[in-house]
Amino acid sequence: MSEGVLPMQAWVFHGVGIPLEAVARAVPQPAAGEVLIEVRGSGLCHSDVGRMDGTLTPYMPKQPPIVLGHEIAGVIIATGDDPGSFAVGDRVVASGTQAYCPGRDADGGYATHCLLPVHCLLALPDAVSFVQGAAATDAGQTSHHAVMVAGELQPGMRVGIVGLGGLGMTGARIAVLAGAEVHAAEPRREAWSAAKAQGVTSVVSDVSELAPLALDLIVDFAGFGDTTAGAISAVRAGGRVVLVGLGSTEALIPTMPLIAKSVTLRGSGGGQPSDTAAVLHYMAQGQLTIEASVIDFAGIPEGLERLQRGGVVGRIVANPNG
Repeated sequence: MSEGVLPMQAWVFHGVGIPLEAVARAVPQPAAGEVLIEVRGSGLCHSDVGRMDGTLTPYMPKQPPIVLGHEIAGVIIATGDDPGSFAVGDRVVASGTQAYCPGRDADGGYATHCLLPVHCLLALPDAVSFVQGAAATDAGQTSHHAVMVAGELQPGMRVGIVGLGGLGMTGARIAVLAGAEVHAAEPRREAWSAAKAQGVTSVVSDVSELAPLALDLIVDFAGFGDTTAGAISAVRAGGRVVLVGLGSTEALIPTMPLIAKSVTLRGSGGGQPSDTAAVLHYMAQGQLTIEASVIDFAGIPEGLERLQRGGVVGRIVANPNG
């Protein structure tokens, strides 16, 4: 690492109801199997809002104090022993899994620097920006896994997407690229034209309006209970419903259509590096762009407040070194 590197700046989460604290620390040094990256893109996510408001805090393997942020892209500036195929100067993203996720299991990306284990790294193609790379690690990974893995999408299927936020719009585009006929349910009409520009065939206000289409698969990126119930009622007999969104952490579902139509209901959270790699490939080919707005390091707390209030279009990505 070059001399004269300024101290690391980070936003530390100390506990539920406590505002994030801006701190300066010594820049950490990577151990064996680790790299140190200079963070160039750090995506803000609703799951971090859930950690801060207490909804998800009990499920954090590393309890506060912790630096949150799991959507990370940057440049390697130092390596420990055994860095695998990675070297100083490489552009990378951190692709977390259920087993390990920065910002949950260890300090994450709401900082100017971040230590990352080699096993969670993927090369960031030169054609993909740090902002898009950061978005690919969560909005991309989660959407791809829900549609392609949990949803078992095959070309020619008729697919419904519920909710056209950052994940839903990405999931809709992935389904189109995979050869599906895609329809969507979204009450915000301002999102309809954008969805159609991504290849979505039709958009309606409520999932119940998708019932006449006899869809093979419906992916619920909203997760408000009534959206999942509506998806179960709307999908064809023998169809599949995948629940991704956490608009509500509890829901009542109609068991009669679930049983009578032999509907499969499956939950999908996160994904695998293979999902992120597929998204990065689409991005590098110019086939997929995740809508994102860029903020600076100082704007991270306010950005998280915007997510909590709702109404954010696309993703918010911070550039801590911008």
